[in-house]
Amino acid sequence: MTGRKAEKNPTITLTEQPQAEKLVMLASWPGIGNVSPILAHYLKEKLRAHEIGEIDPVYFFEPVGVMVKDNVVERPRFPESKFYYWEDADAKTGLVLFIGEEQPRSKGYEMVEAVLDAAEQLGVSRIFSCAAAVTKIHYTEETKVWGVATRQELLDEFSRHSVVLRGTLRIAGLNGLVLGRAKERGIDGLCLLGEVPGFATQMAHPKAALAVLSIFAEMLDMEVDTDELEAMAKQSEAEMDVISKQATAAYIDQFTEPIWEQEEGSGEEEESDEDDEGDFGRN
Repeated sequence: MTGRKAEKNPTITLTEQPQAEKLVMLASWPGIGNVSPILAHYLKEKLRAHEIGEIDPVYFFEPVGVMVKDNVVERPRFPESKFYYWEDADAKTGLVLFIGEEQPRSKGYEMVEAVLDAAEQLGVSRIFSCAAAVTKIHYTEETKVWGVATRQELLDEFSRHSVVLRGTLRIAGLNGLVLGRAKERGIDGLCLLGEVPGFATQMAHPKAALAVLSIFAEMLDMEVDTDELEAMAKQSEAEMDVISKQATAAYIDQFTEPIWEQEEGSGEEEESDEDDEGDFGRN
């Protein structure tokens, strides 16, 4: 953590000052596969972390409408951006969870700045983030966790865990930007990325969140009951199996034809079919 004193940020309200010897933060926003919010919300529930503050959403979001219930207009609702806290029994390790319900459309840098201001105000020594690593992995394979850090020296910590270092990559959205700005401010930061199959990026991926949780818990030396998340991961894998089989069936229906329905044709027609199939393969 940098030694400079953070100026008070008017967008932040904090109601508690943690006293744990070692304090870290997991900053989380929605992203591909919702890996990060699945992990953050699961930790919040299983650790029974309590709310200790929030970022005023009015500075970052503009509601585009309102809900109406029984013909009565309700108050405008903004996406929540809140801080939660948990510490172990002997107060040696404390965990601050920042959970952003939504990423702002135009003020992402300012949002990240507010989160880091809060981290400095609370006395956080290290920032963690979580994201998806989109890859060609099959959904039935073991999910690996990739790791990146704000300093070369921090990479040594990954060697003590089953974390893969993949060299050059890009982390989109605020789950990546928060570490970039942390580096600028001299705050140590690490990101754990759970592998997600490229064909199913629009789905939630609890299996990737589970893989990240196992590494995260090891690094913080804390115990978390993973039974519920494991069940969610198995259900998600079953859903992907259905999607995969449906996609295969659709491909067969569209690009194959029963031999008894084929007409005898010239060699030119056969070459045309092959060309079409080749174009499809390139796309």
